[in-house]
Amino acid sequence: MRQDDHVTDADSLYSGPVPDPAAMRKQYRAEGLDEAELAATPVEQFARWFKEAAIEAHLFEPNAMVVSTADAEGRPSSRTVLLKQFDERGFVFYTNYESRKARDLAENPYVSLLFPWHPMARQVVVRGVARRTGRDETAAYFRTRPHGSQLGAWASGQSSVIAGRAELDASYAELTARYPEGEQVPVPPHWGGFRVMPESVEFWQGRENRLHDRLRYVVRTDGGWSVERLSP
Repeated sequence: MRQDDHVTDADSLYSGPVPDPAAMRKQYRAEGLDEAELAATPVEQFARWFKEAAIEAHLFEPNAMVVSTADAEGRPSSRTVLLKQFDERGFVFYTNYESRKARDLAENPYVSLLFPWHPMARQVVVRGVARRTGRDETAAYFRTRPHGSQLGAWASGQSSVIAGRAELDASYAELTARYPEGEQVPVPPHWGGFRVMPESVEFWQGRENRLHDRLRYVVRTDGGWSVERLSP
């Protein structure tokens, strides 16, 4: 802060006019997504796009997804979570089972996952039902986490109100003393995974003039998949 006028450097950055969001426009790509190009299942198609996002486009955390839930009264909430596994059984993420998202899913298991791959003008939207993973699967994943992340799962009462940062840091310091590096950290009983079993998966490819390609897989009663094109 400058002593003469008490204006912070951050304040000076916003001294000019605020950009108009309505005037912000990007022209998306010319090439699109055709039904003939799709894989047989949405998970196979997701694997193709995920590989392109991670390896070819080098996106930052391409496994970051917006998880949207709703409570028993239908009040929605969203947050960004990291995808940790996917296969034909579904899409898996991990969390504190006492968090807001977990409480929502206990009341209403329907969930939406959004992968916002903006630099590629792509989105993937998964809608389905979330179920807890088994404890063996949860424990196996927990053992792969860095030591600090294992301690963090214990230190944080996720979504609960705390007095301040010092409370969280003190909890982590206590756990660090109890379980130093190299010592096995037990899996928290209140922590684990959710597997989202998809009922529909939409692949959105941005196109010129806002005439985007939107192809959606929808599960059939026989367990197979049908594909439908949505108007942009």
